[in-house]
Parts: sequence; C-alpha cells; structure tokens
Amino acid sequence: MKANGQSKWFVLAMLTAVYTFSFIDRQILVILAEPIKADLGLSDTQLGLLTGLAFAALYITLGLAIARLADKGNRKNIVAISLAIWSFMTALSGSATNFLQLFLARVGVGIGEAGGSPPSHSIISDYFPPKKRATALAIYSTGIYIGILLGFVIGGLIAKYYGWRIALYSIGIPGILLAIVLYFTVKELVKGQSDPLGASDETPKLMVDVFKTLFRSKSFVFAALGTGFLAFGSYGTGNFMPSFLQRVHGIDIATAGYLLGLVFEVGGGLGIFLGGYLADRFGAKDMRWYLWIPMITGFTSLIPLAIALFAVTINLVIGMIFLSVLLLGFYLAPVIAVTHSLVNARMRAFASSVLFLILNFIGLGLGPLVIGYISDLLIPNYGNLSLR
Repeated sequence: MKANGQSKWFVLAMLTAVYTFSFIDRQILVILAEPIKADLGLSDTQLGLLTGLAFAALYITLGLAIARLADKGNRKNIVAISLAIWSFMTALSGSATNFLQLFLARVGVGIGEAGGSPPSHSIISDYFPPKKRATALAIYSTGIYIGILLGFVIGGLIAKYYGWRIALYSIGIPGILLAIVLYFTVKELVKGQSDPLGASDETPKLMVDVFKTLFRSKSFVFAALGTGFLAFGSYGTGNFMPSFLQRVHGIDIATAGYLLGLVFEVGGGLGIFLGGYLADRFGAKDMRWYLWIPMITGFTSLIPLAIALFAVTINLVIGMIFLSVLLLGFYLAPVIAVTHSLVNARMRAFASSVLFLILNFIGLGLGPLVIGYISDLLIPNYGNLSLR
C-alpha cells in the first residue's frame, strides 16, 4: 500500500484534487459564458475561441516539452508549479475588460495546465502496477467531472449574486494554496517502480523516438483519433450546454450550473470509473476490450444526445444529457492505459502528452469553435434556437 513510506491512495487523492482544480479553472468560463458575452459584447464564435482554442493552443503544444522534462526530472514539482500558474491566470481573467485580454488570460491558463496531466499520469503509473492502472487512472480522471460540478455550481451561484468577475477570483485563489500543499506532501518515486522486473526504463534520447514507438502501433493511432473525435462532440456540445439551457429553455445561470454540475459529476464520474474498471476486468482476458469498450459506448452516446437537443420538457433534456455524459465517460481511462502499455516508464508522461495533443486539438480546440461559428451563422434565421 505504500511506496517510499507514502500511501499510493494519498498520492492518487492529491493528484485527483489537482485534476479537479484544472477542470474547475478550465470550464468555469463555460458557465459564465452568458454574462461575459453580455458584458463584453462577444459573439458565439468568440465564446468558442475562449472556451476552446484559446486554452488549447499552447496547452497541447507546450505540453510536449513539459512532458519530456517530466520524463527526465521531478514530476511532482512540475505539477505543483503548473497548478500555481494556471490558478493565478484564472484569477487574473476576472480583471479582463475586453476580448483580447480575456483571450490572453485563457492562453495563460492553458500554459499552466500543460504541466498537469502528463506528469500526473506518469506518477500514477509508478504507484500502481499494470493490472490496476486503468482503475487508478479512472479514479484520477473523475477529477474532470468533480471539477465541472464545482465550477458550474460555485461559478453559477457566485455569478448570479456577485458577478462573473468575483466568480473567477474566488475559483483561482484556492488552487494556489493546493499547489503549496502538494509541493510539501507528495514524494517523487523512482520511475518504473511498479513495472515488472526486466521492463525497460531507458529514457529515449530524442522526442521523435517516442513518436515512432507510438505511431508504429495502429492501436494508438486509431485510439487517439477516436478519442479526438469523441472529444470534438463532447467539448463542442458540452461547452455550450449552459448557454443552450439558458437560451432555449429559459433557465437562470445558477440553476443551469446546479443541474449540469450534478449531471456531469454523477454521470461522467460514474462513466469514467466504469470505463476503467470494465476495461481492466475484461481486458485481463482479451486486451481488445480496452478499445472495444470506448468504441461501443461512444457510438451509443449519440442517441440520448440527439434526444436531449430536441426534447421539449426540461426533465427529459436533463435525463438524456445524463445518459449521454455517462456513456461518453467510458473512453478516457482505457485509452490512457493502452497508451502507457506501449511505452516504457520514462516515456509515459510524453506519451500522454502526445495523446492529449491529438485529443485536445481535435476536441477542445476545434469542437467549441466550430459549434460557436455555426451558431453565429444560424442566428439570423433561428435566433436563440441557433445552438439547437
């Protein structure tokens, strides 16, 4: 249960908390989109840029260099410093007075978060053996939905009573405190500690070596592209879902934040855990289940999403969003586990960053931007129904 005298579950809990803060800060603008749009006079295309590409641009590119550094150096320090940077930039976003200032602040959040997940994935893979990694990574990945819950609920409530700027200040500051706690409490492990005896832990001399290792595998290529296009749909619709509920169904910002926060937390958290757990269980006999599970649930998630977008009653809308989010949550942990199984211990952080580069460029970078652009094109004919 312990490595270097430290409980692996404590480390997993700390890193999950960090990941939670990353999604609070990443998604806080989603629930605040409508008051920000009204205050700064923005279009849906600009909202798509702010909630997607502004964050993703340097997040996905700088992440490669930081992950390479993590494979060579102290991963825990990188995570702590990164958390402090993105939390500060989130708080700074509350001071923006125009689109450009807010855009640059969001780029700063992306720069900070580039050093979050890949080093954390690598640390977890050292604390947990191969047969338990997908489950551990699934628990870590629940931080996505815990973060969305807290960001939506807290952000919506604060924005309703005190405005969107105070919401950003309130969300950013606690992350800096967590960074200090992480730095002084989590210990760095020797890389490859939980791998089988005889497994290679040689650090590749060039980044291109990791690319060659990954892209020689059809499993990685198709898994990465598959997750990218799943994320395109989930980020594209998810980042505009609070605006959708407010415009199409007339729900206020606090209620939208509360409802969607619960939906994403319970549905997404359950889905992401089940994805990792079922992949480990069925994959023990046949490794192909690590990709079959995301494929099956990804296809199936389209049905309740389509119903949610065209349903009239709010109860049916929320119920179908819940089911869609549940099914979409299955893919992430199995795909990370597959990626880590293809490389050695000193390549895992960089391998995760390559996976996230593809996932976030296609999904986070383009999904919200395309949805926002299409919505703007349809506004003259459909008004508030353009998002639908």
